[in-house]
Amino acid sequence: MSFLTALTLFHVLLSLVGLVAGFVVIFGWLRGSSHERWTLWFLVTTIATSVTGFLFPFEKFLPSHAFGIISLLILPVACVARYSYHLKGRWRWLFTVTSVTAQYLNMFVLIVQLFLKVPVLHALAPTQSEPPFAIAQLLNLGLFIWLGIKVTMKSKTWSTLAERPAS
Repeated sequence: MSFLTALTLFHVLLSLVGLVAGFVVIFGWLRGSSHERWTLWFLVTTIATSVTGFLFPFEKFLPSHAFGIISLLILPVACVARYSYHLKGRWRWLFTVTSVTAQYLNMFVLIVQLFLKVPVLHALAPTQSEPPFAIAQLLNLGLFIWLGIKVTMKSKTWSTLAERPAS
């Protein structure tokens, strides 16, 4: 197995674990529950996904690079909010907003990759400027705006997550 093949496999696995963990965490927040191990997995794998994305050879700066940079700028805020400030005060909404935003960015890139790699989707939007791609990304954006608002509003009623038993 070549280095590039191994890197691709590792990067994709990190990304998928991060996405699954992110959804477990977000839907836990909507129910008012804390999933500390899932939160840690989400943060670690999402950061690692962004870092490993820069290990691939590239000739020009791509939107995925911009998304990786944005993730690497906001995820430390989520980590500090959660583990240094224990979601107190404004750190609570900073945590939810940065976490949901990072999850959105990963979903955006997943949708891009699906339209590039899945033949049926690629046929619908070969240049990713066609309506099916735009609709998929608009639905993704709408979902994450809704989730971000719901989670942030719900977080106002949480008792401090750090005080809840880990699950």
